[in-house]
Amino acid sequence: MSTTLIKLVKEIHSCTLCSEVLPLGPRPVIQVGTSAKILIVGQAPGSRVHETGIPFNDPSGDRLRSWMGIEKEAFYDESKVAIVPMGFCFPGTGKSGDLPPRPECAKTWRVKLLDQLPDIALTVVVGQYAQSWHLGKYNKENLTETVKAWRDYWPMAIPLPHPSPRNNIWLKKNPWFEKEVLTTLQKKVKTLLK
Repeated sequence: MSTTLIKLVKEIHSCTLCSEVLPLGPRPVIQVGTSAKILIVGQAPGSRVHETGIPFNDPSGDRLRSWMGIEKEAFYDESKVAIVPMGFCFPGTGKSGDLPPRPECAKTWRVKLLDQLPDIALTVVVGQYAQSWHLGKYNKENLTETVKAWRDYWPMAIPLPHPSPRNNIWLKKNPWFEKEVLTTLQKKVKTLLK
């Protein structure tokens, strides 16, 4: 890891921008390395990830690793995979799940951090908040349409629904996702991790 990235990660881990509104306090959870080839962009850590400090250390992470066809050892190797959610800290829970990521993270840290990841060859864009930021004007009218249009972003990026068990209904309604998207994603991941 470069000295610039090491310094930036220390600054991020010391961040208290949102401390007054975070129900469990600040605990930024990211994984980065200058040689990472794959960038995973999610929404924000859940409460379980907040407790452990390990990104995607929950059932959503199990499903995401399965979707990518990747073992934990490679997934948690910062020299191969960077994990930079839209919000670095657990934002709290609302009526239908976790609250949206705090916007302060993206405004303060995102561009600086992504500039330190020069070897990213694939960005896995998970969920609507990540898609809105990373795909910008090319984002479609809703998550389903964005994921259906995955070829528009390929091979540099691939939009995915959130791997939460809450999305089981979406997966049943969209069987094309596993056949088309995941097969292609797994091949690319395998190639990048050789």
